[in-house]
Amino acid sequence: MREFKIQENDANQRVDKFIEKTLKKLPKTLMYKSIRNKKIKVNRKRCEISQRLQVGDTVQCFLAEEFFEDQVDISFLSVPSQLDIIYEDHNIVIVNKPSGLLAHKDEEGVQDTLADRFLHYLYDKKEYDPYQSQSFRPALCHRIDRNTQGIVMMAKNAQTLRDMNMHIKDKDVHKYYMCIVENTPTRKQDNLILWHKKGANNKVEVIANPKQGYQKIETAYRVLKTKQAYSLVEIQLKTGKSHQIRAVMSYLGCPLYGDVKYGAKKNKRNDYQALCAYKIYFAIPDEKQSSLKYLDGKTLELEQHDLQELYQSL
Repeated sequence: MREFKIQENDANQRVDKFIEKTLKKLPKTLMYKSIRNKKIKVNRKRCEISQRLQVGDTVQCFLAEEFFEDQVDISFLSVPSQLDIIYEDHNIVIVNKPSGLLAHKDEEGVQDTLADRFLHYLYDKKEYDPYQSQSFRPALCHRIDRNTQGIVMMAKNAQTLRDMNMHIKDKDVHKYYMCIVENTPTRKQDNLILWHKKGANNKVEVIANPKQGYQKIETAYRVLKTKQAYSLVEIQLKTGKSHQIRAVMSYLGCPLYGDVKYGAKKNKRNDYQALCAYKIYFAIPDEKQSSLKYLDGKTLELEQHDLQELYQSL
């Protein structure tokens, strides 16, 4: 039998979610059966699958030893701990992710990722102890593509992660991107409603009218500068689908500079798509219950980014 004491980062989640995250080797079917058969209890009493855990509760698991993890994953210590931090408080860290750095792992083994750099950073600050953590690890609240530079928000604790995910879903966090495109859009400013579908070869198709299998997307843009065959464009993502900006600008006949996948010309430098997540603005309603209300009205913007130098060089 193993007993787990519920800590602050474990609280306010269902019993099954806690077990799923804490005992990764335990099959789901066996977990649900064990809860029903009282082999998993809360405070030594029968519990329900949907019961919410509170700080100080104890969870007893009368299960075979093979389902318990005794080896702690500290592979994140193999990657650098350096972060380009633009804002930090007791709940969140907001960074400028460099182009070329993965947000999360995409294969087995040690990989240099922003997620693992974040863990290493908090470990060095003694704000994260993998030997004490149970169902929660500090995590990214969202992600941007490997070859996109820019702002990424990361949560130090479980409540912040839940609240930030809620705000992103409810569009309380306004995300602005800057990109260099070939040509100039016909309209210098617009708010586009289009339809999006991810197809073969990880490529997105965007169409003008609703169609089965396609999802609605909304993208606002305004042209900031134009010169020769290129334009500098600001984009506000009002939905967040895969490759949304790249596909929408290609649809307009203005593919991102370097984005050969979506129709751009090859360049001698072999640059990837010229895209930067450069600004966020928080608009959190007063009536909303959130640990992050203090961020309401706050704007964070990169003072310098790679696109500025690239645009000047074209």
